[in-house]
Amino acid sequence: MLKKKTFGTSTEYIFECDGCSKKFSTKDILAKHISYSHKTQKNSDTPAVRTQVEQTPVPQQIEIFNCDICEFKTSQKRYILAHLKAHVAKQMYCCNNCEYKCISKSNLKTHMKIHTGEKPFSCNICEYRFTRKCDMETHMKIHTGEKPFSCNICEYRCIRKSHLQIHLKTHTGEKPFSCNICEYRCITKSCLQIHMKTHTGEKPFSCNICEYRCITKSCLQIHMKTHTGEKPFSCNFCEYRCIAKSSLKTHVKRHTGEKPFSCNICEYRCIKKSSLQEHMKIHTGEKPFSCNICEYRCITKSHLQTHMKIHTGEKPFSCNICEYRCITKRNLQTHMKIHTGEKPFSCNICEYRCIRKCDMETHMKIHTGEKPFSCNICEYRCIRKCHLQIHLKTHTGEKAFSCNICEYRCTTKSNFQRHMKIHTGEKPFSCNICEYSFITKSRLQSHIMKIHTGERPFSCNICEYRCITKRNLQTHMKIHTGEKPFSCNICEHRFIRKYDLQSHMKIHTGEKPFSCNICEHRFIRKDNLQRHLKTHTGDKPFS
Repeated sequence: MLKKKTFGTSTEYIFECDGCSKKFSTKDILAKHISYSHKTQKNSDTPAVRTQVEQTPVPQQIEIFNCDICEFKTSQKRYILAHLKAHVAKQMYCCNNCEYKCISKSNLKTHMKIHTGEKPFSCNICEYRFTRKCDMETHMKIHTGEKPFSCNICEYRCIRKSHLQIHLKTHTGEKPFSCNICEYRCITKSCLQIHMKTHTGEKPFSCNICEYRCITKSCLQIHMKTHTGEKPFSCNFCEYRCIAKSSLKTHVKRHTGEKPFSCNICEYRCIKKSSLQEHMKIHTGEKPFSCNICEYRCITKSHLQTHMKIHTGEKPFSCNICEYRCITKRNLQTHMKIHTGEKPFSCNICEYRCIRKCDMETHMKIHTGEKPFSCNICEYRCIRKCHLQIHLKTHTGEKAFSCNICEYRCTTKSNFQRHMKIHTGEKPFSCNICEYSFITKSRLQSHIMKIHTGERPFSCNICEYRCITKRNLQTHMKIHTGEKPFSCNICEHRFIRKYDLQSHMKIHTGEKPFSCNICEHRFIRKDNLQRHLKTHTGDKPFS
């Protein structure tokens, strides 16, 4: 049942005799040659023999033993004999706890220690314990740094020969184990067994603190560190610390700028293979995860889990300075820069600085004039998608936010929050020159330019009109173009500003919300009331 074949060469030491210059393969054979051929020189004062070691390639026959029943191969005769016994053995030793079988009683005893938990061999440096002595000897090489097996293609070195054999398959691209359900292929049988659990849904390892369950023991060990807070791996560039070595390797690539995975459709490059797989779904349009409450669909499960917190109202991350709470840790990190004043991204054209990279990319479109989002009803175009969504509500008339104190309704949450400050009297932005306070930062900036600095950066290129804000300039330009986009649906009047239309509509309704506290006069507009009050005070500012 044994087959033999020879191959290869190896390096041998050559021993040369000083008496006759003959060469021998071993020192023992040389000594026998001297004792028989050079007896007269054996006991002389001058050594008759000089051993010279030369590294010379000498053909050596290596026997490879193949099993006729299976694909097992070995260069050791004792291993093939032991292997053959497994095929022909009449008596097999079986484990009473699992399906394990073996041909020797000693192997069964070693196996039983797995069930009893007995680990008689312990490392004298760390807390590791082992069932077999050979496993402990291999483990000690971790502390000594010894890696006797090296790859002849790259710089990879390892402790076990089996690990080297697995590594070599990464160069050959060999993946002998394949899944019979999906297209997954892998190098080792153990990887395939782990993969099959993704189809069966089996998660044999569970956390005794929370409800976490996983497929492998190593994943459970990493998870347990989340409860203990242990982060043994630290970055030598920054203060980053993590639980797993693989996470640290990924993090270091952020410092080195290495992005080994690239998209073959666009210029996208990334650090992790999983990120590339997620990116490819953008091109295919695949969104396998959907919300069971709304129509939201997404590419990854993690994105769906984050989205679900919108419905549950869960905001696990909170700021320790203000009352801000958010769904993701990244949003909290971005928010904290508001308190620290950190603005790492700056525009190379103007003085604009911002906290987020995406805000900088959006800002640059102001300089390039790019407006990628357009309305399909009118000619409106904008830079941000959220601005387009807000604009579309002007066509539908949708105003989702309503005030429970007055009749005010609006399209956006930010406008609603700004309106509520009118009722609460909150004016968080105050002028550092005078005592004026304002609800919004933009109004404070307008006040400073208008009153204190007199600055009017926006000017009309037709007349001498100058103003503080770009919006005022855009409104002014409609005077020259004759554009009056707001029209009354009762009479033929048209207006440049929406505010003027709203004031005009009160003529038809008869509404006069502004009243004089001295006489009984009532007015439609606030500025008309202010003008009327000067008749009581005698104020005549114009002479």
